[in-house]
Amino acid sequence: MTTTAPAAPAAKRDRTHYLYIAVIIAVALGIAVGLIWPDAGVELKPLGTGFVNLIKMMISPIIFCTIVLGIGSVRKAAKVGAVGGIALGYFLTMSLVALSIGLVVGNILHPGDGLHLTNAIKQAGHAQVSPEALPPVDFVLSIIPTTFVSAFTEGQVLQTLLIALLAGFALQAMGSVGQPVLRGIEHIQRLVFRILAMVMWAAPIGAFGAIAAVVGSAGLDALKSLAVLMLGFYVTCVLFVFIVLGALLRVVAGLNIFTLFKYLSREFLLILSTSSSESALPRLIAKMEHLGVSKPVVGITVPTGYSFNLDGTMIYMTMASLYIADALGTPMSIGEQIPLLLFLLLASKGAAGVSGAGMATLAGGLQSHKPALVDGVGLIVGIDRFMSEARALTNFAGNSVATVLVGTWTKEIDKERVRRVLAGELPFDETTLLDENQSAVPAEAEVPGQGGEKELAKA
Repeated sequence: MTTTAPAAPAAKRDRTHYLYIAVIIAVALGIAVGLIWPDAGVELKPLGTGFVNLIKMMISPIIFCTIVLGIGSVRKAAKVGAVGGIALGYFLTMSLVALSIGLVVGNILHPGDGLHLTNAIKQAGHAQVSPEALPPVDFVLSIIPTTFVSAFTEGQVLQTLLIALLAGFALQAMGSVGQPVLRGIEHIQRLVFRILAMVMWAAPIGAFGAIAAVVGSAGLDALKSLAVLMLGFYVTCVLFVFIVLGALLRVVAGLNIFTLFKYLSREFLLILSTSSSESALPRLIAKMEHLGVSKPVVGITVPTGYSFNLDGTMIYMTMASLYIADALGTPMSIGEQIPLLLFLLLASKGAAGVSGAGMATLAGGLQSHKPALVDGVGLIVGIDRFMSEARALTNFAGNSVATVLVGTWTKEIDKERVRRVLAGELPFDETTLLDENQSAVPAEAEVPGQGGEKELAKA
């Protein structure tokens, strides 16, 4: 487990540095095209959409393989339940913290004062109400897929999570009989990650198209008029990540958040260039396992966090709600703000997986709780894509920290390996996204009836 990759893979890994240099150049070119030829920039949007869709195509099989291999190597089912319970408790707590921080900053800035509403803006606001967002009960029922395979074909993360949990527990109960199936899934996982590594070479093209479309559609006028809200939101996200999450990571796990983020720098660049945290989900799974967090913890915490641990979205909804209320000339009192934000906390879970979830969740929540404010959603449509960058980066940062914290609390993290990985002694293999010399499946066959007391296998 402690050996590094051989020289040949290291050479291949070095070659991927050129890929991310190309991404940075593509982002710069995309910004230039969007500013100089905005109409042409908007027309390039399919390039970014196509790349993100290629990544999303890989999410369901990666989640399935990771969770099944993780749980299949567990011999004590209660441990998996403990991981899930701790993760969900943490997600709810941090969502409330993020909402509270956004509430404080929004009440200090009052960025919506003095704006005017037109009929066109009203119509743009109502257009953002997504029919895909579900009330809580329907949302819970929607987690159950129509068929065993529809979770994969429809790309629903939570449905895939449910199927993977059932398959993992079934294989766990099968004991040694299930070992060949686990071996097969392990080979499929290697295939899927290798395909993902190939897809990543299209990142510069996707980044160029996505950034050009964002800059071209928003323009400088929208940025100037809404600069206070946008900059306030960015500053709030930075403070939340480096003060709140940074303090938690230092106190609980003894790690420096800057060191962790340096390890995840390529993923942050990918999110920044595509405006989608989902584009980095498969790589986060691979990197957290490589870091030393056990497969079951990674498999449960990361996919669940992408639906329930949306710190950036929480801050966004708080500040945007206060901004809209001020802009409409109907500022809310604290007594009105708290019930609205608690409602948005629940509504955000029903919009998990909805495309453009930040704007859709905000519009849908306001429509249900305070319809008069939906008119004002159109005020922030112009800069929503720029704010989605901060949402996605903050959500990703929150989930990466959450994975380390849950691993620490459940004692399912190899601290010595974490130290060595973050120090650069065990570099991540960019060519396979996996540690080829490690196996998720125990080498020895389990003796039926004698595996009930084994703890989680280390990833």
